[in-house]
Amino acid sequence: MAGYQRKTVLGLEAILAEAESLLPERLGVSRTKQSAHGATYTGAEGTVVISVHSHGAYTVVVADTDRLRTSRMDIEVQRFLNRLPYEPGDAGGSGPDDAN
Repeated sequence: MAGYQRKTVLGLEAILAEAESLLPERLGVSRTKQSAHGATYTGAEGTVVISVHSHGAYTVVVADTDRLRTSRMDIEVQRFLNRLPYEPGDAGGSGPDDAN
C-alpha cells in the first residue's frame, strides 16, 4: 500500500545485508524470499518487499509495504532507508529522534 525509494552509494550486497541486520530485529519479520536484486520480509507487522538496482555510481532501493504509511512497518522501513548513505562520505543515519 505504501512505497518508498532511496538513492544510495552502497552496493547491492551491502544494502541487502543492512536490511537483514535491521528489519528482522526491529520488526520481528523473517526473510521469506531473496534474489540477487531484493528480498521479501514477512511477519506480524506486515510484509515489505525490498528491490535493489544499480544505476551507474548509485543504487536505487525501492521498498513496498502492505501497510498504511502510519504503521510501525512503514516507520521502520523509512528508518532503514534513511540509514543508507546518499553520497560518498555520507555516514547515513536515521535522524536525531532515533536512539539506535
